[in-house]
Amino acid sequence: MPGDLSVLLVLDLVGTFAFALNGALTAIRVVDVDLVGVLTLGIITAVGGGIVRDVLLGALPPATFVDWRYLAVAGAGGLLAFLFSRELRRLRVSMHVLDAAGLSLFAVTGAGKALELGAGPAQAILLGALTGVGGGTVRDVLIRRVPDVLRTGLYAIPALLAAALVVLTSGIGVDRVLGAPAALAAASVCFAVRMIGLRFHLNAPRPRGVPRRPPGGTA
Repeated sequence: MPGDLSVLLVLDLVGTFAFALNGALTAIRVVDVDLVGVLTLGIITAVGGGIVRDVLLGALPPATFVDWRYLAVAGAGGLLAFLFSRELRRLRVSMHVLDAAGLSLFAVTGAGKALELGAGPAQAILLGALTGVGGGTVRDVLIRRVPDVLRTGLYAIPALLAAALVVLTSGIGVDRVLGAPAALAAASVCFAVRMIGLRFHLNAPRPRGVPRRPPGGTA
């Protein structure tokens, strides 16, 4: 990726920080971890989805290992969560906001990067959503929890929607004119749908006749 801060890179780094902070706070709340555990889980949450996306696209080595800013930002988010965990854990709403922000930004940047590297529309949508949910999924598996994407609220759906909007604006050429506003608009749609789902306890359809089990906790 070029040294100048492109729109996608800025959004990617903001999403990286948000996910690192959220991932580290989730680890602190759910499992008994030390400084190394907090930083590891925070960084995995922040960069896991992007690494999987880059591997699938053949963009090797992944951007995380080429651009030092990704690991630096992710590490800073994890360290901040470790140092101020007591204060931040009281703000449960902020954890949902951080998670929704990271999901939204990563869905947009993931789809955008997939298009830049020549992926088709359907593939770009799937890779955008994967970028958004991948890191949190790896984190949840490591702490032995059913991933949020499989059990809580509207999670994958808003990510797919944001990625689809990126593909649509690219297909009709809107992104060439609006650039950052178009990307932020797609991310805002994802963020709004995710927060509405949390606020009103909306979920994707579930199997008929199966009672809803209480979640073990959400990020």
